[in-house]
Amino acid sequence: MQQPFVYILASRKNGTLYIGVTSDLRQRIWQHRTGAVPGFSHTYNVTQLVYYEMHDTMADAILREKRLKKWRRAWKIRLIEELNSDWHDLFDHINA
Repeated sequence: MQQPFVYILASRKNGTLYIGVTSDLRQRIWQHRTGAVPGFSHTYNVTQLVYYEMHDTMADAILREKRLKKWRRAWKIRLIEELNSDWHDLFDHINA
């Protein structure tokens, strides 16, 4: 069974941010890291998973993603730092 997620990637602490939505978090982050799909994250080397949240439905996840993308940068940084104050890459955490 697939699980909807909203996630935030960063190029580094306080660096460039990317917000996305997926039903397969491990695969999608791997795609970002390997450049399997060209685009923003590949162009700006945004590959560190710094935040993610699960949702019950894909519709809920998409709505949350759209809302987060409209947030001010400071709010996004605060959201990340509430759960990941050191901006650790959480990719290994989701693969454990």
